[in-house]
Amino acid sequence: MIPPAFDYARPANVDEAVRTLADAGEEAKVLAGGQSLLPLLRLRLAFPELVVDVGRIPELRGVREDGDTLVIGAMTTHHDVIHDPLVRRHAGLLASATVTVADPAVRHRGTLGGSLAHGDPAADLPAVVLALNGELVAQGPGGRRTIAARDFFVDYLQSALAPDELLVEVRVPKADGWGFHYEKFHRSAQSYAIVGVAALVRRDDGHIAEARVGLTNMGSTPLRASAAEDALTGAGDAEAVARAVESAAEGSRPSQDMSASPEYRAHLARVLTRRAVLAAAGMG
Repeated sequence: MIPPAFDYARPANVDEAVRTLADAGEEAKVLAGGQSLLPLLRLRLAFPELVVDVGRIPELRGVREDGDTLVIGAMTTHHDVIHDPLVRRHAGLLASATVTVADPAVRHRGTLGGSLAHGDPAADLPAVVLALNGELVAQGPGGRRTIAARDFFVDYLQSALAPDELLVEVRVPKADGWGFHYEKFHRSAQSYAIVGVAALVRRDDGHIAEARVGLTNMGSTPLRASAAEDALTGAGDAEAVARAVESAAEGSRPSQDMSASPEYRAHLARVLTRRAVLAAAGMG
């Protein structure tokens, strides 16, 4: 389809982008890598009066250290996240999960911030950033504010960003010493996950001292499998892990669609959580 008509703006810096969004109100959409917005425009599922292209703002790209935290510019592409040495060293879960996003063409154009701001619970990276206890930094007319990942995803395709705010940074605590794994079940390499699981595990004296589990496509937002995380504490072998992850789908509200029933998604959550945790803990 041909997208509906819209005006186009390409600000040179973040301040100009924020002013443009503030002037447009709720009638503007931000164009980052375009891998989420352009399909919506072509299918006429979005009707913005103005598209604000932030793809040429250099300050929105790159990775840097800030003490025990990695700061990733919102416009950093998936390809750059995968290959950045700081991400690979200190947030390996993010790098390994990003490798599974769509295909090379999408990974070269799509951006970390664009994926998170889109708020699709079937996308891989929201659950990963949630498991990493990440924070998202937004800039609006009143300055910057930091939003915890657990508060950022509000509902299906809805985030805590105000219409006049721009996502500028993603802050991820370094996960040195943690094992990690991302496991997902999907129909093809390019398709969204029917269910995905992002697992982080810290072991002490042969047992799991702490576990974090993020769930993809198990509700209207990405979720943490809190009951399974609690049950995994102290697990020292594969049998104990298998018992603990029986609660992986607890508190979730998986959808019914052409790909899977809620019951099947709950089953997948248990199976994939077991696989991901065992791999992250080095028990698989």
